[in-house]
Amino acid sequence: MGDLPKTRGFSATAFHTNMLQRVVGSRASQSLVHSYKRSFNGFVAKLTEEERSRLSTMKGVVSVFPSTKKQLHTTRSWDFIGFPQEVVRASLESDVIVGMLDTGVWPESKSFSDEGFGPPPSKWKGSCSSSSNFTCNNKIIGAKFYRTEGEAVDEVDFNSPRDSEGHGTHTASTAAGGVVNQASLLGLGLGTARGGVPSARLAIYKICWSDGCSDADILAAFDDAIADGVDIISLSVGGSFPVDYFDDPIAIGAFHSMKNGILTSNSAGNSGPEPESITNFSPWSLSVAASTIDRKFIANVQLGNSKIYEGFAINTFNLSGSYPIVYGGDVPNTAGGYTGADSRYCSPDSLDKTLVDGKIVLCDELSDGEGALQSGAIGTIMQDGGFKDDAFSFPLSASYLSSEDGAKVLSFINTTSKATATILKSTGVKDSLAPFVVSFSSRGPNPITRDLLKPDLTAPGVEIVASWSEATSVTGIDGDKRVVPYNIISGTSMSCPHATGAAAYVKSFHPTWSPAAIKSALMTTASTLSAAKNVDVEFAYGSGQIDPIKAAQPGLVYDAGEVDYISFLCGQGYSSKSLQLITGYNNTCSGVSNGTVWDLNYPSFALSGESGTSLMRTFKRTVTNVGTPVSTYTAIVSAPSGLNITVDPRVFSFKSAGQKQSFTVTVAATVGTKVLSGSLVWDDGTVQVRSPIVAYSVSSS
Repeated sequence: MGDLPKTRGFSATAFHTNMLQRVVGSRASQSLVHSYKRSFNGFVAKLTEEERSRLSTMKGVVSVFPSTKKQLHTTRSWDFIGFPQEVVRASLESDVIVGMLDTGVWPESKSFSDEGFGPPPSKWKGSCSSSSNFTCNNKIIGAKFYRTEGEAVDEVDFNSPRDSEGHGTHTASTAAGGVVNQASLLGLGLGTARGGVPSARLAIYKICWSDGCSDADILAAFDDAIADGVDIISLSVGGSFPVDYFDDPIAIGAFHSMKNGILTSNSAGNSGPEPESITNFSPWSLSVAASTIDRKFIANVQLGNSKIYEGFAINTFNLSGSYPIVYGGDVPNTAGGYTGADSRYCSPDSLDKTLVDGKIVLCDELSDGEGALQSGAIGTIMQDGGFKDDAFSFPLSASYLSSEDGAKVLSFINTTSKATATILKSTGVKDSLAPFVVSFSSRGPNPITRDLLKPDLTAPGVEIVASWSEATSVTGIDGDKRVVPYNIISGTSMSCPHATGAAAYVKSFHPTWSPAAIKSALMTTASTLSAAKNVDVEFAYGSGQIDPIKAAQPGLVYDAGEVDYISFLCGQGYSSKSLQLITGYNNTCSGVSNGTVWDLNYPSFALSGESGTSLMRTFKRTVTNVGTPVSTYTAIVSAPSGLNITVDPRVFSFKSAGQKQSFTVTVAATVGTKVLSGSLVWDDGTVQVRSPIVAYSVSSS
């Protein structure tokens, strides 16, 4: 902001806070990090891109630019979405109970220390399974395990809530783990690990084992969690293909949770980027896609000719010098009946151990590295044309190259006598394209109810540092000896607990809000993502990326309850009998009670039809004022050519908190091969309440 004003009594901090209030509202004091006030005029603040743009146009501002670092060294996911460690916390955060349905937990992790915690909230009605190898505390206040198929295999699983796999420990610490400094995976991702609600309590429900997650166990855990008094349920589990709402135990459990005032946060699935690959999509639950953060891990390959190729891997191994390199296709296990056509992929048993032992092996496919490790390789370089937007860990030194670079490595092997190479330990580098939805994240459209947009939103799910079970290794593959307290993994399993933590944060400020209200708050305040970086647009990211701070003060919410979902289900053709079974009430579907998907009070809008057809549909919605009691909101519509959106009325005036206002949105479109993406924003000058509006062709999806 240039030179310091010469005004007598000028207070830089007060002046900067006042400016920020005009940009970020009530969180100005938390947004302000530092005021420069001795030699020049300026300040440091935590801002979204939209806020940065708004600030840059204000009088007196010379420039606004990001504060960069010369090296990346934090577990960045929460910071990246604008949710700093110093964020304002509600006094009730320690009363919020997050129920984790997963593989259990490693209770000794520093992330689950109960230092400074008081006794569990009085509403807690759960218990801790008595076990010789598991103890609860005032952080993990309850833990149970479910195994309907008999006892687990002791060598692999624990017959207790203890986590032998790592997944549940990772998700629990991401959602509600405490603050742990100097956390990393053997030096990678070094920084502060923390959950979204570090002061919240955890209730653990172990439903998954080495052989999978039983539907019966999932429903049993839902049953207990609801009765125990949890506030939010997190479930990073799903099927491999979509099924009807009431053929899906997760949808059923989530419906009962909703009835009891508990929001269920679900992972969208890891079957992307295929369309209609999402498997958790019930309207009463939160469906979460996975997006990147501004850090990625690379593991470079250096050949004996000094050429370096950038590969992708989370490689913690340090190779001392260069090693001979061979091509998998040249070293088949002929004694075992394999040919080069098999061994080029380096699958288990396909390589000749005598020819591979102590060498680096080049393979023509991404794998888990088990085949190379089994054959005695010191390292493996994998190459193919697959996606390179997330990195994996392997049980030996490894790197994953593009097909083009892989061909150059093969040429080097074929043209060099005594070819050598090395694989460098991974480094974290800036990913300037972030955030974008990662390729593996399952996509919409909703395969059951096409005019209900799914996923709902996206959250960080790529290369996330979080707590890990010390009963397993980094990869869980035989021969991997690395036992670690923190690990780096990717998946919508990682994005789901981020959304869970954000939901719990909102709940801590608004303990009486319904699941739909919390979900609406998260969706309508989400940060928009770039359509240029996400070709599947809303079917990849829904409403956008979570912004927990904004979600705590959303202004307006689209609320809904059991009666609304029942009406929706009647309109979807469900029989009175089936609804009576699921709800426990004598609901009768009739012409009066049947609601359409377009009338469900959802925070997003979707319209579909056959390619080339002209569509028109009117949506009915109601918003509840949860912001400034006396306020006026104006509708701002954004629509591309071919999409016409009309809102009636276009202006709302509220006179009290809790007041409701209804409106209609009429959408007309001619759908073709391209998704038409628009939006409706209710704006009161301070708060923007945004809903995506999508029209698309069924045949093009």
